[in-house]
Amino acid sequence: MAKIRVLVIDDSSIARQVITSALQSDGSIEVVGSAPDPYVARDKIISLKPDVLTLDVEMPRMDGVSFLQRLMKHHPMPVVMVSSLTQKGAETTMAALEAGAVEIVAKPVQEKHNLNEITIELIDKVKSAAQARVKPVSQADIIRKPRPLSSMVATTNKVVAIGASTGGTEALKDVLSRMPANSPGILVVQHMPETFTTAFSARLNALSVINIKEAANNDSLTPGVCLVAPGNKHMLLRRSGARYYVEVKDGPLVCRHRPSVEVMFNSVAKTAGKNAIGVMMTGMGGDGSKAMLNMKNAGASTIAQDEKSCVVFGMPKEAIKLGAVDKITPLDRIPQTILTMV
Repeated sequence: MAKIRVLVIDDSSIARQVITSALQSDGSIEVVGSAPDPYVARDKIISLKPDVLTLDVEMPRMDGVSFLQRLMKHHPMPVVMVSSLTQKGAETTMAALEAGAVEIVAKPVQEKHNLNEITIELIDKVKSAAQARVKPVSQADIIRKPRPLSSMVATTNKVVAIGASTGGTEALKDVLSRMPANSPGILVVQHMPETFTTAFSARLNALSVINIKEAANNDSLTPGVCLVAPGNKHMLLRRSGARYYVEVKDGPLVCRHRPSVEVMFNSVAKTAGKNAIGVMMTGMGGDGSKAMLNMKNAGASTIAQDEKSCVVFGMPKEAIKLGAVDKITPLDRIPQTILTMV
């Protein structure tokens, strides 16, 4: 099997070395070159023909987002954004995802973080990006704001749990921006580093009529509210009497992820049972597939995004394979399908 050819673009020579070393530790990846800025990268993309780019957000001469916008217009290809764990870096990275990047990873040079875990994440994200179906992104795609669906919600005790990974940031925007104000409470796990989930939640909230925020421990889950699992933490659904709330906690990687869809779905199966709706969206791997089967066995209704509309048809495919899915649905039909199950 051919190795995944990667071009590393970063203005820091130390970062280029660390990223290259991390990726080369996996036998299925070959770093074919590196570049200190987008102008050098442009020539190397033509000469080296990489499968995937890793791209620093902040660089001299041309920033990563401007370069990405030009790249996606003329030469669409899978790009993994590598960003520092700062609020500014997170907000810029959100713009990069809108411009067509398929993955985000934290820069593996910050001492407070476990380098081994970040290496695992970097390798996984590059492998995932290599499978991604990338299409040109138009300015119209970036600025359009979908209208929410008219309300069909009959009860208030339902819980919707959504898991996503590669391609999920834009897919979640499409789904959540169309949910009506009195939607059931919604939980979201999107594989994303800490800090980035704060900016991601704020971006979703600005586009939606429901109230979307990054989850904090003991937050109540009520109709019209969507809680997004914070990066580097697991999120579980709990119940006290009639009140649903979330527990946000540390813990080991589960299915190679933290937050993990598996952890959230299992807690929803246990806590909400038949009052839950599970949704598996675009992403690589099998995180959440076994737990979605547990949800279904507990009486929940379950939905998987269809292959054609997925950036990577991995997580939905694994759930379908296990018999965990009631309905396979195109991305643009997921909001309506959720509302018919409420």
